Amino acid sequence: MDTIEYLSPCGILHLAATDGKLLMCDWADSPRHRRNLGQLNQGEMDYDVISCAETQLDEYFSGRRHRFDIEVSPAGTPFRRRVWECLAEIPFGGTMTYKKLAEIVGIPDGARAVAGAVAANPVSIFIPCHRIIGTGGELTGYAGGMAAKRFLLELEK
Repeated sequence: MDTIEYLSPCGILHLAATDGKLLMCDWADSPRHRRNLGQLNQGEMDYDVISCAETQLDEYFSGRRHRFDIEVSPAGTPFRRRVWECLAEIPFGGTMTYKKLAEIVGIPDGARAVAGAVAANPVSIFIPCHRIIGTGGELTGYAGGMAAKRFLLELEK
């Protein structure tokens, strides 16, 4: 499946959707982008969902949208999908540590496993992995780069 490029104020995102669901909103420069592309199914692109995603991203970046209402269906293991479901519950403007997220998913000593699942998120922004920070409040790695993470967190303040 091909993707559609979306030029955000903090980098290029690749969008893919099929059957009424957004499958990908992934940073073009992400080290995991090629792997994420390989996990896309070969269904027909749903341009209506892509158009809706672009509109909602425009609204988000202009400060008019704080919550997305597009159904997402990222490819991943059951553990990763559980982590991503928890990420989606972090409110606009909020942050959470890897440690706290690990506790929520039921593995209190599993911050590294959770970090791996966060990093594998193929639906950035819609599943807000930029809201995860280090235990001391420091910004940690991000698929879109640290400048994009800072931008997104500032946007949400």
